Amino acid sequence: MQQQRQENLDLQQSTGGSNSLKRGLKSRHLTMIAIGGSIGTGLFLGSGSAIHTAGPGGALLAYAVIGMMVYFVMTSLGEMAAVMPTSGAFSTYGTKFIDPAFGFALGWNYWYSWAMTLAAELSAATLVMKFWFPNSPSFLWSGLFLIIIFALNYLSVKGYGEGEYWFSFVKVTTVIIFIIVGLLMIFGIMGGKAIGFSHFTAGDAPFSGGFFATLGIFLAAGFSFQGTEIVGVAAGESENPAKNVPKAVKSTFWRIFLFYILAILIIGLIIPYTSKSLQSDSIMVSPFTLVFQRAGLAFAASVMNAVILTAVLSAGNSSLYASARMIYAMAKNGQAPRVFGRLNKRGVPGAAIILTAVVGMFAFFASIYGDGEVYIWLMNSVGVTGFIFWVGIAVSHYRFRKAYLAQGYTLDRLPYHSKFYPFGPIFAFAVCLIVILAQDYQAFLSNNIDWGSVIAAYLGIPLFLILWFGYKFIKKTKVVPLKECEFDFDETF
Repeated sequence: MQQQRQENLDLQQSTGGSNSLKRGLKSRHLTMIAIGGSIGTGLFLGSGSAIHTAGPGGALLAYAVIGMMVYFVMTSLGEMAAVMPTSGAFSTYGTKFIDPAFGFALGWNYWYSWAMTLAAELSAATLVMKFWFPNSPSFLWSGLFLIIIFALNYLSVKGYGEGEYWFSFVKVTTVIIFIIVGLLMIFGIMGGKAIGFSHFTAGDAPFSGGFFATLGIFLAAGFSFQGTEIVGVAAGESENPAKNVPKAVKSTFWRIFLFYILAILIIGLIIPYTSKSLQSDSIMVSPFTLVFQRAGLAFAASVMNAVILTAVLSAGNSSLYASARMIYAMAKNGQAPRVFGRLNKRGVPGAAIILTAVVGMFAFFASIYGDGEVYIWLMNSVGVTGFIFWVGIAVSHYRFRKAYLAQGYTLDRLPYHSKFYPFGPIFAFAVCLIVILAQDYQAFLSNNIDWGSVIAAYLGIPLFLILWFGYKFIKKTKVVPLKECEFDFDETF
């Protein structure tokens, strides 16, 4: 263990260890990153399809269970990040409290996931802009938005923080206005007949699709919530992580309740789940657009298109930030090429940002050339990655707490500790595992199984296992004993 610590010290010196990431994220940045992190196209566009498939009750149940799981993941992450803030949170915690090979696989899994997400957001941005400019070339918008996102990240961490603050501000404001307008419509205050619960209980509602339909929404709900964990990555550049991280984590419950549960309830009450328009991902028939139109808001589609554009830019901004910080942290730990552990004069990992931007752009090209088959496979392999690193957070926290107590520390010294331990991480682990294994259950219910679809859906699992056991075989790593787990406490601890 002492030898490993010396190797890490030598590596830090060779990669410019005297320079560290700038702690330029203020409390308002971290709080807004936490609040707005999960608000995106999954809510603005995907929520309608969820209600149509599983009924309003089924959609609510699925989002509530996944939301509870995400909350427990965040409390686990908050306990570790408040006392050990690091930009390579998941990789670092997996390395120190489970096995260096597990941390290696988790880190590369996370980087790959967000690099591919950057490509997906560039594709989405072009579709959004073609709502207003239908004949414009895709390259124009993808290139422009990549430059904007790159500039926000490359100039300084404060650039990322400010960009994400205002992107999230627009999204949060929109959802709050939507909820207020929706409630006024439900009770008939805005004119017209009070809707009440007539649509929620009509026909086969609220659980129209049955058990399997609700199970299918679990995966969609999980995708919608991905990004909430970025607050753990950002903790390494927070001004006062011991104070700001717990504050951000505590807002998670209200964020999930207000922005998802309440929004989906309002959609289910106002729009009949049988409405065919809920099946579409078109901005014109986004459930938010439909509700605003019914409220008499002129230009509702254009307003929502602008909001969705901010959500896309927010996701792209966070994708580049999170993936670059992850590969930077792994380089500092000797798990990625050393060049990515270097910081430029503004205190940001320039090489890591450039690599991620280039990979994201090449993946975007793969989506528009030929039939896009390569891109589809890449994105399918990303499908389960979010649940994999949530599993990693849950297991890391479970062992973190055990190692913390085994080494004689007391819980009252922690700036923030999860009140739901050990139930929280165990529940999160179980739910994530179920979703990972059942994500393409529909394929197995068919008489003729499409094995190509099955392989594509589960491709992320063998990729993760190859990274894990490949590194373990080459480096001969072992599970770290609880008494030997290394705590790199923040200087304020």
